[in-house]
Formats: sequence, structure tokens, C-alpha cells
Amino acid sequence: MTDFLPAAAAPDLSAAAAPTPSCPSCGADVTAAERFCEACGAPLSPTVDVVVEAPAAERPIELSRPVPASAAPAATAGAPACASCGGAVGEDGYCTTCGSKAPSPRDHYVEQPASWVAACCDRGVRHDRNEDATAVSADPVPGSRAVLVVCDGVSTSTDSDVASLAAARSARDLLTASRPSGLGVTASRAAALAQALETASAQANEAVIANTAPDSDNAASCTLAAAVVEGDLVVYGNVGDSRVYWLPDPGVGDPLQLSTDDSVAQARMEMGVARADAENGPQAHAITKWLGRDSQDVRPRTGSVALSVPGWLLVCSDGLWNYCSSAADLQSLVAELSAAAGPDPLPLSVALVDWANAQGGRDNISVALARHG
Repeated sequence: MTDFLPAAAAPDLSAAAAPTPSCPSCGADVTAAERFCEACGAPLSPTVDVVVEAPAAERPIELSRPVPASAAPAATAGAPACASCGGAVGEDGYCTTCGSKAPSPRDHYVEQPASWVAACCDRGVRHDRNEDATAVSADPVPGSRAVLVVCDGVSTSTDSDVASLAAARSARDLLTASRPSGLGVTASRAAALAQALETASAQANEAVIANTAPDSDNAASCTLAAAVVEGDLVVYGNVGDSRVYWLPDPGVGDPLQLSTDDSVAQARMEMGVARADAENGPQAHAITKWLGRDSQDVRPRTGSVALSVPGWLLVCSDGLWNYCSSAADLQSLVAELSAAAGPDPLPLSVALVDWANAQGGRDNISVALARHG
């Protein structure tokens, strides 16, 4: 929706002058209490006060930022309540009474399919919309099988928020359903799962294309990072610069960045440039591979690792690793935050997102975690 434009001087909307009030900008019927036209968004001059009922009982909000209890009066039954005035939020996401924009469910959401796996996805501080997406699944028994997927929409492309969510869910669904065993030995099983990751990437790419307007000159695109946990085996893959890390508990093993970015920064590091200089230099976040209609290569870099000690498998977007890139630094951060959050991955994922926002939140932030051991 576009910003509200100044309206022409409003005519007398009293009952005597106009039994059926109308918007002075577009002519649509309005009520005497409305402050903004629902049809065009133009400001109105209400002639009666809005009657606000007493606050309704709080109800859980799972897919949006919390609404303060003091700003949640009752709205029309079945419709979300506006955080500003308590009016009903329309299908377009704007309050039908005061015109305020309601938070999008994509601004902040969490997922926890099992006690040992969780994800948190957040808009960050500086972006107007959340173009990141997470999608996770897990079997109930801790340490059994899980799928973690993060996609980061390219902000310069159109509809990347829609495309990234479609891609993440598509990849997760395929990897959840696909349980290849190979020839029974670990190496064969890892190779079969790597092939499944390639298929998932191709399917995710099709999902991005399906959510791109055919006539778009700026096709939607996104990154992909995914990991499959099967007991002590992790198989991972990525396209772009979203990452997969293995972070053992301090003192029991060395932390690892498992994935390798497809980016200008990575190319510079391979030429000998220091990580800090490469990741903060010119075109540091320019990616060399992505998912989308204009991509030439959607085959992910894949790999596997055997886990033998307790720790955290982390899949994240650059909204987190912008502020904490090296595996050693992330290991220390996770250890510090988990001391307060405990062994549950859900509060830890939220704490990592909150920490990134506290550093500036200059990008969307996605964190997916699985606890091993």
C-alpha cells in the first residue's frame, strides 16, 4: 500500500449536511467515526468519537511481534486487533479505523517441530520487510533425524520474500520425505543424502520461479543453506552465502564452518585476503550463485561430517554471521547465550536473533538450531 496522500479540504460530514458520508478524495462511502478511508487511505475528519470497548483477554500471537496488552482493545470478532487503536485490521493489513499498518506474520516467527530443533526468523531493525525464511522438521526423539533450511531473499529482486519462503518449504518437504539409505554404510548414505540435497535445491529453484511474475525484469532470487541430521551424521549443502556451522560445546571439540560461500568475499579469501577484510570490503555480500529464474547454476556445494561430541548444528543467514563470522567466535557466543537460555533450542535461537538486532540488525536474521548429544 502506498503512503497516505494529503486529501483535499474535507466537506461538512455532519448528519444534516451529508446523511451518507463519503471520502472527499475518492467518493467511497465512509462512517462518521473513521479517520482514514478504507478504499484509498486518505485521511478523514471524523465527526463522532470512536467507541473503544474494554480490553479483551490476551491471546497467544505465534507469528507476529507481541502486541502490548495495554494496546489491544477488542476488535471485530475474527479479525486481528490494531495495536494502535484496537480497531479491526483489514485483509490488506491496514487498520480499518485508524489506517495503521499491522505487523506482518513474516516480520518475526518461530518454529519448533521437536524439543531438540527450533528456528527463529526476524525482519531485523533496518529492513521494511523480512526476505529471509526458515523451514525445519524433526523426528521426536532427540538426535534422531532433522532437516534445517534457511533461505535469504536477495533484497534487490522483486518478491524475494515470497520466493524465499516457498523455496525453504519446498526444500524442507523434499528432504523430510526423502530418507535414502544408500548401500547401508555411512559413506554411501552420505552420498545419497548429498544427492537428495541437489534434488531439493533444484526443486527449491522451481519454487522460486513459480513465485516470480513471468514479465518481471527483476526476477526473484534467494540463497539456500540446508542440513540433514541422521544420528551422528550431518550432510549439508548451500547455494549463496547462507551458512552451516558445527559448534561443539566449549572444551570438547573444534568449531567448524561447514559450508563454503558462493560470494565475492569468499573468492577474495581464497586469494589470501584476511576474513575480516574480505567480509567488509567492496562487494563483500555480492553472491556468485543463487536460486532464481536468471541463475545459471543451482547445484549446491555439499559435504558431510560425523559428530562425536555434544554441540549445536547451526544454519543461519548473513544477518547473524555479519556480526560473528568465525566458527570460534560463534561457538563462544552460543556458549554464552545458552548458559542463560538452557538446552532448549527455541529460546537460544531467539536469543541469537535478539543479539544480532542489538548489534544493529542491518539485515534480516534467520537462525535454525539442532542440539546433538
